[in-house]
Amino acid sequence: MTEKTTGASYAAAGVDIEAGDRAVELMKEWVKKTQRPEVLGGLGGFAGLFDASALKRYERPLLASATDGVGTKVDVARRLGVYDTIGHDLVAMVMDDIVVCGAEPLFMTDYICVGKVHPERVAAIVKGIAEGCVLAGCALVGGETAEHPGLLGPDDFDVAGAGTGVVEFDRLLGADRIRTGDAVIAMASSGLHSNGYSLVRHVLLDQAKMPLEQHVDELGRTLGEELLEPTKIYSLDCMALTRTAEVHAYSHITGGGLAANLARVIPDHLHATVDRSTWAPGAIFDLVGKTGRVERLELEKTLNMGVGMMAVVPQESVDVALTALADRGVDAWVAGEILDRGDHTEGATLTGSYAS
Repeated sequence: MTEKTTGASYAAAGVDIEAGDRAVELMKEWVKKTQRPEVLGGLGGFAGLFDASALKRYERPLLASATDGVGTKVDVARRLGVYDTIGHDLVAMVMDDIVVCGAEPLFMTDYICVGKVHPERVAAIVKGIAEGCVLAGCALVGGETAEHPGLLGPDDFDVAGAGTGVVEFDRLLGADRIRTGDAVIAMASSGLHSNGYSLVRHVLLDQAKMPLEQHVDELGRTLGEELLEPTKIYSLDCMALTRTAEVHAYSHITGGGLAANLARVIPDHLHATVDRSTWAPGAIFDLVGKTGRVERLELEKTLNMGVGMMAVVPQESVDVALTALADRGVDAWVAGEILDRGDHTEGATLTGSYAS
């Protein structure tokens, strides 16, 4: 009698193709909500299609592209089992980089890597990405879900994305436009955004052993709710501002902190000074600093300290700019100015002490 044997299979290796197909079906309705008229085809093709003839209205269109992830903030989402907000962070990290040069966000693709495909979980992640794309005004034209058993645990995952935008050549924003005397306008962040979570997790979760479910009086909610607060997406606000007022440059305040990111758009002969006394960072920044005895300069080079985006505008545009942002519900204020470089070796510095 011949013994029956069973050969190796993809499923036995840990990859569930049927679960992946189920995830695609669940996410379709959310992806559909992001569609722009230039998008052709639907979810499931090998490539997303965007009708480039829409760019004919530009005299000299420049395509702007960016790619990013969410970092270790995904660990907080995993611990709490909350997956439908992390996508907002992904869109913000990608599309708010693109809008800095004055570009209109057009479309985005995502990459979700998991240890095991849980269809509802993947669909929840994509739901957040789709909602973020709507807030950024771009289409989600495709993506990839990869199952990596053996490399990632069954509940582990990571997300990344890439986006494309377009800007007219003669409307490109950046260092070349900035002049002495320009004002620096700060736009409030919604919290930590999606940067510095390795420090935040180390201080609050590893060292202080604070439970994510713990209500923190200073925060007015649980620690987990604060840490999962989605990154504010400024894309449409910035686009509206450039249509309303003269803007010379934007700076997206992400990894590296406020001064370092602002310095990226300051020309070599100029210097940006930002006055800390013009705002009070949110309670989460104070909590991290005091709990971990983190020095102020270390906090400032790691976290956004309450500012998520900055705009550099001429003085005569300040009032119009602040009114335009207020009309869109964006908390904004004049935080600094542009001066001659002088003896400064860095492009931007923070001065004074934070308001209380």
